[in-house]
Amino acid sequence: MQLASTLPVLAPLVAAVLVLVLDAALPGRRVLHLGVAAVGLAGGALAALPGLRLVAGDARTAFCLPTGECLHTADRLVSALQVTALLGALVVLVLAWREWAGGDGGGGVSGGGAGGDGGRAPVVVSLLLGATGGVAAVPAAGDLGTLLVSLELATLPTVALVALTHPRWAAERRARSVEGAVALLATSLVSFGLLAMGAALWVAATGTALLGAPTAREPVLLLLASVFVLAGLAFKISAVPFHAWTPITYTTAPLPVTAYLATVSKVAALGALVVLVRALGSVDDTTLLAVALLAALSMTVGNLVALVQTDTVRLLAWSTVAQAGWVLLPLASLSSRAASAAGSYLLVYVVATLLAFVVVLVVAQGGAGTSLEGQRGMLRARPLLALPLGLALLTLAGLPPAVAGLVAKVVALRPVVGDGTWWLAVVAAVNVAIGIAVYLRWFATLLSAPSTTGPGGTDAAGEARAGEEARHTPVAWWVLVAALTTLLVLGSVAPVGII
Repeated sequence: MQLASTLPVLAPLVAAVLVLVLDAALPGRRVLHLGVAAVGLAGGALAALPGLRLVAGDARTAFCLPTGECLHTADRLVSALQVTALLGALVVLVLAWREWAGGDGGGGVSGGGAGGDGGRAPVVVSLLLGATGGVAAVPAAGDLGTLLVSLELATLPTVALVALTHPRWAAERRARSVEGAVALLATSLVSFGLLAMGAALWVAATGTALLGAPTAREPVLLLLASVFVLAGLAFKISAVPFHAWTPITYTTAPLPVTAYLATVSKVAALGALVVLVRALGSVDDTTLLAVALLAALSMTVGNLVALVQTDTVRLLAWSTVAQAGWVLLPLASLSSRAASAAGSYLLVYVVATLLAFVVVLVVAQGGAGTSLEGQRGMLRARPLLALPLGLALLTLAGLPPAVAGLVAKVVALRPVVGDGTWWLAVVAAVNVAIGIAVYLRWFATLLSAPSTTGPGGTDAAGEARAGEEARHTPVAWWVLVAALTTLLVLGSVAPVGII
């Protein structure tokens, strides 16, 4: 069984059970629940670190059959995705810590799901841990059963996290949050239906539920299976035309939950796509063409709609759609480095997006809201927030001095160019220009002259207000800003490129 290889999955799941047991034995100890959750996520990440030292062709396996196939296989790429998911979830936990521990969350702007209601704290914490365990299991899945269960474990708890709002939220806003949860639930059900149909067709076409290099007895059925599975996964990664739920859910959920959906949940979607492409890439080029079309549509539609957004959360939601196209881009290639290139891009995207969400959350909890106009002149009023946010935006745009973002885009493009898929490379190049316009528009707002009356004003009252907000911002949030900024700076000084 080799359970040690599955510790990145087991650690958050065991922590989720412990949280519920502790709540029954010691009710109301919310800080203890959060501490157990943090230990579970950090422990899972530490358990995945040895996998980063594996060489090409090696993997940590578990649940192996007498025939040699294993139901859990974690190579270097899978281990990197697991570390990203677990540490990303830890960042979200820190963002939500104050409200989930029952403190004042700035009027419920940041939203955490529990607020002052201690009875829900262990519930939301266990939901977060359960979803993260599912995310860590997806890329290591070696059979269809494990893949389907892991994907739903990664998705369904987030529906409840979106719906569980802060108790002080107005009834209208809480109703909108439920609307976002329903949109996510409906999407999840449709996605699972497509995945289940694809799995059934897969078994009919190959005679096995294992995912390793299938031998197609019925090639047409296998092609149909890949179409259904790819469509189901496109819902989860927010690829066009399966993206409609994304702006609805992102703008109605509590901000830490939105950050989780935009980053950690995408690790599960990419992990499943890597499993699919690795299994089917050498079988039929039609699958790769479908991935190419999804990538082209996602980055184009996402960037064009993001270009006209006036709310930072909605802008980040559409940015997620566009970035999903970049994550998919290298998977449209038969290159052996395609999966690693997609993983490399996702790592950079997750760090930059988490940093952007942390800054947006800090600004929102001070009463400035999430509007783009509310951040006008922030470089002068709050440079300690504006500079990290600017670095995150330049990273997503792929512009120096954020070299990490530039390298990530080059790495994502390289397999496509190497395969000679020039039409897709041209679409990507055009979207580089549109993406630059998207993020520089936000960046210019940070640099522009501040309004003397708006939230970002630099008059005496505005500066005093900014100082007061800084004093009330949890120290842990500043630590997150510093840590994520450091990662982007180090990635720009010494970009690692391919995982």
